[in-house]
Amino acid sequence: MTEPAHARPSLGSRLFGERPSRRGLLGAAGLGAAALAVGSSAGAAAAQAAPQRWRVGMDDTPHRRTWMSWPAGKSIWGRRLRGVQDDIALIASTIAAYEPVIMCAADDYAAADARALCGRGVTVTSEIPTDDLWMRDIGAVFRQDGFGGLDAVGLNFNGWGRKQTHGNDARVAGYVAEYESLRFSRADFVGEGGAIETDGDGTVMATESSLVNKNRNRGMSRDEVEAAVLDAYGADRMIWLPGIKGKDITDDHVDVTSRFIRPGVVMVQLPPEDRTDVWAKDAREQFAILAGATDARGRRLQVIRVDGPDSVRSKDPKFVDSYLNFHVVNGAVITAQFGDRVKDAAARATLAAAFPGREVVQLDVDRLMGGGGGIHCSTMHQPLP
Repeated sequence: MTEPAHARPSLGSRLFGERPSRRGLLGAAGLGAAALAVGSSAGAAAAQAAPQRWRVGMDDTPHRRTWMSWPAGKSIWGRRLRGVQDDIALIASTIAAYEPVIMCAADDYAAADARALCGRGVTVTSEIPTDDLWMRDIGAVFRQDGFGGLDAVGLNFNGWGRKQTHGNDARVAGYVAEYESLRFSRADFVGEGGAIETDGDGTVMATESSLVNKNRNRGMSRDEVEAAVLDAYGADRMIWLPGIKGKDITDDHVDVTSRFIRPGVVMVQLPPEDRTDVWAKDAREQFAILAGATDARGRRLQVIRVDGPDSVRSKDPKFVDSYLNFHVVNGAVITAQFGDRVKDAAARATLAAAFPGREVVQLDVDRLMGGGGGIHCSTMHQPLP
């Protein structure tokens, strides 16, 4: 695809990948805050002596904000662009009722469109130019150290295995970290945020098809990829699901089918019994593997089943009919509905039971999901430090 032609704004005055000048200050501030919280010199010494380990938390950790990206590429979306923009604006304005949203836009023209459609509740910036809307895959993955510190890691986005050219998107993770004055590092593997689910308590899961793939990690064995993922996420155990190569642009991201709800509990969406396509078989296989899996703490996983819709409004062959591609925000869970009254209601009830105290909001974002992704794919949460 043709990359948008525009000059790099103010953030480009620093070399990409250069860590912000506040890096040392932030690290010291994180440890200092922990020491103050202890309230004694002995506690402060213990906090400073404790080993620092950065860990990616679960999606339901308290958020500072959600990051999103504005779709503006006609070369990507063609005639569907405005409908997809409407869906992204709906998601952003819905999230903004619960927590702040920053929408990144390719340039000042795209930013003006985003402001007009998203409304005043969404902060729009053109300081971090993007090519498309999939912030979950291109954005910084935020990590916490347990002492009040926050940093960010980039997963070396390469257009889902070089299937598309995304020159700006490949730089977004570093620019987001710089925007927030956070220490930034790069993982030792190539992947996307939507490819990896974490319970925040030592366990991650992913499909082999997406990560153990020569289009992303050529020459790396599964064990080598696993070690790199565990290191980046601060985790101890990897649960591998086989997945499907080459049938969609992501090579089967896990966040469409299987999600951690809390440590020891996962949710899996299963298709109607009469579906026998590769995606249906994949979902059943994921369910079976997770039902027999244990996590990093030795817990046998509890698997909550969600039934997928029997029918959807869209006829698009790339349509993602996933209730599980939801985004957890402060006080709510934002998910999709497909016009199947029975299954929509059942999914809503299951999510409400899984996330007590959170409102479940279902949106019609069919035009977005016809593009091969959903609400989780288009968002990235930034936790409170």
